[in-house]
Amino acid sequence: MEALKVVSDPEIGINIVDLGLVYDVVVTDDGEAQVTFTLTSVGCPAGAQIENEIREAAASVEGISSVSSEMTMTPPWGPDKMSELARSALGFF
Repeated sequence: MEALKVVSDPEIGINIVDLGLVYDVVVTDDGEAQVTFTLTSVGCPAGAQIENEIREAAASVEGISSVSSEMTMTPPWGPDKMSELARSALGFF
């Protein structure tokens, strides 16, 4: 999860972990990482870029042998999923 903080939503400028876009990260004993994530909207134009950066960031972690990612819209993303830092930076209180 920490490695994914280098991936930012290019439209918002905040990392995807603090935005609450990363729903789950599972790493097997064989070093296979599965990242489940969402986007702020179904038609997010940065979706492909974010997914590529997720794969690159996860693959950079020592011991990770392969990375797969799955984008889901369930449950839908909302501001309530953001960290306090992200809410504060975007003016949500």
